[in-house]
Amino acid sequence: MILYYVSGACSLANHIALIEANMAYELVSIGRDKRTDDGRDFLTINPKGCVPTLELDDGTVLTENLAILAYIGEQQGALLPAAGLARWRALEATSFMTTEVHGNFKPLFYPDTTQAEKDTARHKLVKHFATLATQLGNRPFLLGEQMTIADPYLFVMLRWAANFGIEVSGRFGTYLARMTSLPSVARALAEERLS
Repeated sequence: MILYYVSGACSLANHIALIEANMAYELVSIGRDKRTDDGRDFLTINPKGCVPTLELDDGTVLTENLAILAYIGEQQGALLPAAGLARWRALEATSFMTTEVHGNFKPLFYPDTTQAEKDTARHKLVKHFATLATQLGNRPFLLGEQMTIADPYLFVMLRWAANFGIEVSGRFGTYLARMTSLPSVARALAEERLS
C-alpha cells in the first residue's frame, strides 16, 4: 500500500491511522510541481491532484480523507467501530472535520484571499473548534475512551490552528499532549520530518 502525502498536510491523519491500525505502507511525497519524490507525474495517479491518496496493493486508488480513513479503520477493525451508533458518530465527526473545519482553513492557505474572507474563515474555525471542545469534554479521545478515525484528523486540524493562530479551547492542551505521546503519532511526525 502506498500513501501519497505532503508533509504536515491533511494526509498526516491517514499516516497516523495506518500506523495505529498496524498496516504496512510505503510513503511517497508529492511536490508543489505535482511530481512524486521519485519523479512520476502525480496527476496520472490521482487526477484530482490532491493528497491524501492511497494506492492499494492491487493498484486501486482511493482519494479523500473520509474515505481513506474509513477504509483504514475498517480493514483492521481498529479506529472505526464495526456497527451501531458509535460507528456513525465516528463518521459524523470525521465528516464535520472534512467539510466544516478543514474546508474553512482553505482561505488561510492562499495569498490572493481577501482579508474579509480570512476573517470569516477564522470566525467559523473558532466556532467549530468550540463545538469540538464541547464534544471532547474530559474524555481522552473525541468520542470516548478509544481513538477513532476522527482523532488523527482532529490532531492535524489542531496543528493547523496553532500555525495560523486560531484560538482554541484550553481543553485541547491535554488532548494534544496525549495524542503527541502516542507511538503512532510520534512515528508519523518523525517520518514526515515534523518532530
